[in-house]
Amino acid sequence: MSRKVKFSIIIPMYNEEAVIQETYRRLKKVMSSTGQTYELLFINDGSKDRSAKIIEEYGYWDETVKLIDFSRNFGHQIAITAGMDYASGDAVIIIDADLQDPPELILQMIEKWQEGFEVVYATRGKRNGESRFKIWSASAFYRILRASTDIDIPVDTGDFRLMDRKVVDQMKRLPENNRFVRGLVSWVGFRQTSIMYERDERLAGETKYPLRRMIKLCLDGITSFSYKPLKLAGYMGAALSGIGFLFLLYVLYLAIFTHATMKGWPSLMGIMLIFNGFILVMLGILGEYVGRIYDETKGRPLYIVRDAYGFAAETANSAGVGVGGKPVLPRAGGAQL
Repeated sequence: MSRKVKFSIIIPMYNEEAVIQETYRRLKKVMSSTGQTYELLFINDGSKDRSAKIIEEYGYWDETVKLIDFSRNFGHQIAITAGMDYASGDAVIIIDADLQDPPELILQMIEKWQEGFEVVYATRGKRNGESRFKIWSASAFYRILRASTDIDIPVDTGDFRLMDRKVVDQMKRLPENNRFVRGLVSWVGFRQTSIMYERDERLAGETKYPLRRMIKLCLDGITSFSYKPLKLAGYMGAALSGIGFLFLLYVLYLAIFTHATMKGWPSLMGIMLIFNGFILVMLGILGEYVGRIYDETKGRPLYIVRDAYGFAAETANSAGVGVGGKPVLPRAGGAQL
């Protein structure tokens, strides 16, 4: 009979072959020092390299290693969600496989958890190895998001965090498709605290969050937790209408009481372009919300699992939505954990 797991470490990975062995080594060293039972739950988000194969090989002789292998790339936030569905620990820790977030910080998170905090998140005091544009855009995103929502979402904070089992159980009740996990963690509440750290440069490989994905994450965060952009559209529409009405009065005044007249098509075309551009922007914002409503109504699973290694049958078969494929494969010798 397998022992009860104290800590579950969720490690999403996508094409991390160059760094995954070092990630495994450092996580093993940190978690072994706790003297508690733990599991290393790797989620392969459709990697095209040998990331999943490497972890599968580790799992044949290390019973703490478990692997969820997606049928394709579903995205970082969905990979984290799958990890929470499968995690069985009293505390669940999320950390990316690229080692920009130091695994050694987990020990400080555990200390805070033992003090009674139910969520311990890591706030980035400094970001090494990133461009000025990336640092500026990330800072702007967090502050725009915080200003746009009524939820207190910490700034300069990613998904690197520890959550108590009761928090994870509540997170598993939230089924939305366009997920922003760090915002959802803030939404569920509980006693939360932070620790500061200096984010490291990537050990190897390239970022999995280029500008396109950062923009999508930003839109997911804002549209999931705020309808202020829709209210802003109404406010700006009213303001522009008022400006247009005052401008019309000014034109009538010139025509009736003076000999001057408004001349030139360029000014008229400029005004039309401004108004029409504003209308198209607002239609785009409406489209973002409508598109997310459409995603929710389809009722598709969040993810599809091709293979799951290292799980007991009842664990794999009762895990969260989207479980499919071959949920359980035995370890060497035919024993299942």
